[in-house]
Amino acid sequence: MNKQLLLGAEAIALAAIDAGISGVYAYPGTPSTEITEYIQHSAIAKQNGIRSKWSANEKTAYEAALGMSYAGKRSLVCMKHVGLNVAADAFMNSATTGVHGGLVVVVADDPSMHSSQNEQDSRVYGRFAYLPVLEPSNQQETYDAVRYAFDLSEQVKLPVLLRITTRLSHSRAVVQQQPARIQNVLNPSTDKKKWILLPANARANYGDLLGIQQQLTDISEKSVFNKTIEGKGSKAVIAFGIAYNYIMEVKQAEKLDIPVLKISQYPLPEKQIKAFVDSYGDILIAEEGYPIYEELLKGFLGNAKFRGRLDGALPRMGELSPDALAKAFGVHHQDIRTIPDIVANRPPMLCNGCGHRDLYEAMNLLFESYSSKHVFSDIGCYTLGALPPFGTISTCVDMGASITMAKGAADAGLHPAVAVIGDSTFTHSGITGLLDAVNDEVAITIIISDNSTTGMTGGQDSSGTGKLFDICVGVGVELNHIRIIEPLKKNLDENSIILKEEFEYKGVSVIIAQRECVQVAIRNKKKEAL
Repeated sequence: MNKQLLLGAEAIALAAIDAGISGVYAYPGTPSTEITEYIQHSAIAKQNGIRSKWSANEKTAYEAALGMSYAGKRSLVCMKHVGLNVAADAFMNSATTGVHGGLVVVVADDPSMHSSQNEQDSRVYGRFAYLPVLEPSNQQETYDAVRYAFDLSEQVKLPVLLRITTRLSHSRAVVQQQPARIQNVLNPSTDKKKWILLPANARANYGDLLGIQQQLTDISEKSVFNKTIEGKGSKAVIAFGIAYNYIMEVKQAEKLDIPVLKISQYPLPEKQIKAFVDSYGDILIAEEGYPIYEELLKGFLGNAKFRGRLDGALPRMGELSPDALAKAFGVHHQDIRTIPDIVANRPPMLCNGCGHRDLYEAMNLLFESYSSKHVFSDIGCYTLGALPPFGTISTCVDMGASITMAKGAADAGLHPAVAVIGDSTFTHSGITGLLDAVNDEVAITIIISDNSTTGMTGGQDSSGTGKLFDICVGVGVELNHIRIIEPLKKNLDENSIILKEEFEYKGVSVIIAQRECVQVAIRNKKKEAL
């Protein structure tokens, strides 16, 4: 069989292609972006006609994937953990509709918040929706789990959630490829009661979802992804997902003869866990993320035997590591991720030549004439305007919140109420906020910092490229208060005048600051030179 050195994200993509998907749906979000990019660049995917363009946001991505499933074909939908918040409505209800063609939902969590606002644990969503969840521990298992997940999805007629983390997504290992499968034929569902969630249908479907839970547990009991590694002594470990890799590293390096129960498929295999727990008096529960199953096991089986994140045996926040697990067993283990003292911290910064720099310079110059500065910003490269030397922005909460928070502040009497949002984020979650502002005729200035790409995640296509002006017109912004500027130093005075005029306008104004991302421009010039 073919062996390849792959990122965990790439292993997911290759497995999905080999599993016979007809489409992948996603919005860029670290650490999940590389899954879709791999499929977009795959010659086999192109040959097989696999749909792989970026979606406007995670909700539209999920619903499109569900539509492909309705049509009988296999679909993959990918997002980071906070993206699942955006897709939650469709995700939760798809557990009630079920699926037709296989649907696998890959969610990449970001413990320690390397590039995220929080470190939420997506396994909570799996339990919330009563759906099967897979949590592979290494790249080969990730590849195998994706193929298995599509089969499981079609077996139980439910979406299957596959949860990975940053370390697994962005580290490489050799993966052995298995024979590819052909795509499903077009075969749309004809079961209207299943798909039309009127209350009478939804109640019946929900009853079916509850009724299948024991079958899902029985499947977990037999899963190849759940297994016991024998050892001696009274101490043991229950390791979930990638935590299994960490504990096995420590076990081998420190020659610890500790039995380990590895869990990578949920619902929990109750019989397997009970048999393991009954055999040992001291059990460390190692799970990356929230102490979800530590809490559950303590509740069902008592607190006496279990140690973990809840009692301080392991850190309550941030990533797990081999070092943290070794400390829990009283041994010292040198974590290769330890950063030497000689390495100086380098905070993130906007690229030299970035148009956001010149926009913030103009805004800061203008705000000198105001007694206070409150700028509501959003998720993107331009969020770095919060850091020195700019210090321009005041808030960054979630996708699209800049416009709606600025609107709320304007409703409270704040002037000027200014929002800064990127072009990709605007089409992701900003348009509805702009509609609210127009409908309320609120005094607000929205600056769309348009670099014609999704810059923060590597320069993917932006849904709004070439459409922003028309979108704003369509939403109802007055034509003479949709202004286009080019953020360049030579335009500083002219741009400051335009900003001042719109800050003082007692209605909704939109300033589109258009300048191509400097990194994308460099790449495009290199392509032209070839």
